[in-house]
Amino acid sequence: MNITDIRIRRLLTEGRLRAVVSITLDNELAVHDIKVIEGPERLFVAMPSRREENGTFRDVVHPISPEARHTLESAVLDAYQREIEIRAAELEANPEPTAADESQPEE
Repeated sequence: MNITDIRIRRLLTEGRLRAVVSITLDNELAVHDIKVIEGPERLFVAMPSRREENGTFRDVVHPISPEARHTLESAVLDAYQREIEIRAAELEANPEPTAADESQPEE
């Protein structure tokens, strides 16, 4: 299994959900709605799931072996961390004007 693309679809700051991610495997299969979740001790990856009639959730797609899970989780969390760093650098380079900045007359 080769992860050939990882896209951070959405970043969130409220609640435990931190990102929604899509991956492409071997340039042939896309898996959407992978979630990066902030757990009590660390970030973890939750695979796409659906709610059963009894209210429990069942993964729609998931890695079979612990090695595959580790590979997928490491790749997704690394991509998430890079995206966070890129966004932070962009904000640092182009800070949004504050209300105080906007109220000052131009010279």
